[in-house]
Amino acid sequence: MNRRKIILLARELRKKQTPKEKLLWEELRNRKLNNLKFLRQHPIVYENDLRKGLRFFIADFYCAEKRLVIELDGKVHDFQKAYDENRDLILKQLNLRVLRIKNDELKNIEEVKEKY
Repeated sequence: MNRRKIILLARELRKKQTPKEKLLWEELRNRKLNNLKFLRQHPIVYENDLRKGLRFFIADFYCAEKRLVIELDGKVHDFQKAYDENRDLILKQLNLRVLRIKNDELKNIEEVKEKY
């Protein structure tokens, strides 16, 4: 996939945020958390395959200042543990820290914000 298509996909995902993503975004946006800038549905390119094009992930939330990726995990993640582990490994190889938060944890948003 090329960069333009990746950007369009990320924009579409921003329009279709889950209720839990919207909730966390309201806590992160506009530097509300420790004056850090977070981006939502942010593409992270990790490989340029000559035949297949760019290989990438779209992080739920990303903070460049802290090299931090935040992933919100709903029920679907119970069935894709191997995929998530592989994705986390690739992100760690890019020197990014990954914080996975289960949707249920957002019931106590203050506790979640302390995790970062």
